Order: sequence, then structure tokens, then C-alpha cells
Amino acid sequence: MKAIALINAAAGVAAGGDRVAVAGEELRAAGLKPEIRPVQGTDLERAARDAAAQKPDVVIVGGGDGTVSTAAGALVGTRIPLGVLPFGTLNHFARDVGIPPRPEHAARLIADTLRATSGGSTEGGAPGRVREVDVGEVNGRVFLNNASIGLYPHIVSKRQRQQDRLGRNKWVAMLVAFASVFRRYPMVKVVVDTGDAALPRTTPFVFVGNNRYEMSGFAAGSRARLDAGALSLYLAHRTGRFGLLLLALRVLVGRLDQAAEFESMDLQSFRVETPKKTLKTALDGEVVRLVPPLEFRVRPRALRVVAP
Repeated sequence: MKAIALINAAAGVAAGGDRVAVAGEELRAAGLKPEIRPVQGTDLERAARDAAAQKPDVVIVGGGDGTVSTAAGALVGTRIPLGVLPFGTLNHFARDVGIPPRPEHAARLIADTLRATSGGSTEGGAPGRVREVDVGEVNGRVFLNNASIGLYPHIVSKRQRQQDRLGRNKWVAMLVAFASVFRRYPMVKVVVDTGDAALPRTTPFVFVGNNRYEMSGFAAGSRARLDAGALSLYLAHRTGRFGLLLLALRVLVGRLDQAAEFESMDLQSFRVETPKKTLKTALDGEVVRLVPPLEFRVRPRALRVVAP
């Protein structure tokens, strides 16, 4: 079995040591002999395309949601499965698809599943299967979890500058960034063209989920499935700073009243138009600048993933 492992070395350290070394140890301990390729920054997209071009049995990606999403873009529409080693802070995609949070367990899942699908025997573990899941796409860019415009991309950009320039902890940087953006409270004017109607809105944010997100209770922020073949569009109602703060607090305590706070709809494709020449857009936590209009669509079951 040919396995290529792309490991994000930018953050450097995982639980137990250097993440490149940890990934190699865990994958070899699971019985794989992968070609380990450390990657970071702008090298990742090219490295993922190069790996896919070699048509291995699996491309394994070690990192957080942004890393996994970028690499997955090269595998969408191919028969090459994606294996995930969750080395990020939150690992939303790995969680929602059911991948174990500990890298050693994720490595064992990948190895046992590959052996099982090739007719070999597993080493005592319960093999998973290669699942087909949906991906979202906007202007040709793939996202696995969500895309957003408005407040969140501004917060992420400021958080990154806090980390790069001042070396602040990620969560401290996020709080400082939130306070800064919250003071300015930027709004975005958009027209959402659903194909059936044009919806003009002035809103603090537009959020697009790859499949439907739970918005209340203890499951808030998670998805029950990733193969429903739809994007979930959420438009926050125009509100002042205090209203937005209450909205954030309700999200934190899992008491978000969807009907009262924002409108939502499930769509296979839609367009977002805005008078801006470029628009900061967060794709799975990574901020890029896109040229409007933003053309969103779902690509049903376009990605193959090793999962329980």
C-alpha cells in the first residue's frame, strides 16, 4: 500500500513532541510505511496536487481544519481517499466525520481500514470504511466545514497578526481581535441570489455551512451528517453591538433561537453579490480575498474519507 503523509510543520509541536516526528511514529506503529512530507504555508496546495498526481492508496494529512481543507481540495473528484491525523486546535471536520481525536487512534483507523479494503487482516482494531462526503465550493475554492464573510474573517485576520507580531497565545489573540472588530462593528451589504429570489441584506455576517449545523443545545456547532447534498446559508439579522454580543453569548451557552436571531435556508447553489471589489472570506478558518460575486455550490459526495 502506497501512503503519502502531508504533515503541517508550521506550528511545530504536537502533544508528545514535534508533529512530523509524532505522525511518522504513529503511522509506522500502526503498520504503515508512509512517505512523510513536511509542508507549511503556501507549499501545502502544491504538495497536495503532487501527492494526488502519484495516485497513492491514501493521502494522509496531519494538521488542523485549514490544513485538511486545503489538501482535500486536490483530492476532490478523485478516487484517492483522505486520511486525517487531527493535530489542530478544534478539528471540526475530523470530529463531525467521527475520526478519533488522538493521532495514534486515527493512525490505527487508517491502517486497519486500508488493510480491510485490500483484503488483508487488521491488527485487532475495528476497521472503518471509505465514506463519500460533500464539499462546499466558492469561486473554485473548496471548503469542508464552512465559509463566512463579515465579522469573522476580520477577527481571524487580526488574530493572526496578533500571533505573528506579538507571539500571543491563539485564544488571547482571538479575544483581542474580537474586541477590536467589535468596536468598529463592520456591516456588509449583500444581495443573495437563490435562483428563485434576490434577497438584499445588510448584516454583520453571512455564514455558509457544508451541510446543516446544529444551532442549539449541547450539539451546537456540529453536523449530524455530511452527505445531505446541500449548503446551509445563515444570514444574521441586522442588530446593534449589544444584540450581537447577546447572540455570541447564546451561541456559547447553546441557547440560540434560530428563528429570532437569523434566517436560514438549505440550497444546492446560490450567488452572493456585493459592491465591494474584493471580499475577505474565511474558508475553514483560513482567510482569503475573493472577487465578487461569490458563487457557492455543493459538490455531493465528491470527497472520499477514511472514517469509522
